Amino acid sequence: MAGEDTHALWVEFRRTNDKALRDRLILTYAPLVKYVAGRLGSGLPAHVDEGDLVSYGLLGLIGAIERYDPDRDIKFETYAIARIKGAIIDELRALDWVPRSVRSRAREIERAIAELEAKLGTAPTDEQIAEKIGVTVEELEESLSDISRSSIAALDELWSVSGDGDQISLMDTIEDTTGPRPAEALDETETREALADAIARLPEREKLVVTLYYYEELTLREIGEVLGVTESRVSQLHTKAILRLKARLAGATARV
Repeated sequence: MAGEDTHALWVEFRRTNDKALRDRLILTYAPLVKYVAGRLGSGLPAHVDEGDLVSYGLLGLIGAIERYDPDRDIKFETYAIARIKGAIIDELRALDWVPRSVRSRAREIERAIAELEAKLGTAPTDEQIAEKIGVTVEELEESLSDISRSSIAALDELWSVSGDGDQISLMDTIEDTTGPRPAEALDETETREALADAIARLPEREKLVVTLYYYEELTLREIGEVLGVTESRVSQLHTKAILRLKARLAGATARV
């Protein structure tokens, strides 16, 4: 996306701060907003309008353009995607459409997984998690479905590396092909290693869902076709994997 013309545009915009140049940059990078809104929107309830997500994300893109420093050793696309995601997620949080009971249950399951894993030394089964929180396996699956419908950022929010007041999400550090800045190299390396280790220890089906969704960029429906299960079952597996990863990464940070 960023060819010589775009580079010249950046140089001139940084020199003059001209509004017309800013608008040209917005048009150049607008597809990023559509991409991020589409990815986040796929996991949201039907009543959340993708057009609204795009408008929230556009504010993030504008902020990214105004604050980006071309001399920093990070691609604009990587920087902008983190800002666009952040703007959409902040707006959704401000609307507070996730029921408190769902948030509370998600925390309860995450805590149960962490405690069971510390005790057992292995990934707990659905039966063990359900028993720990005092529900049936069917009720656990229902809760996972409720959480998945309310889940917005999922893996992107598991761990953030912050720099210069801006947060770069974990997935962005993995996807970024530019070299990390020296001061952040160790943090990012440790983060990647902790995530890779946590994913490697997931039960096989959950590992497959995470790999196909985040790395191969398949939709939940497409993953269901690969696994031969319904989209809602994939959604449950995805949510369970995220809660396991959150529990495991929280444990990793506690040990640092």
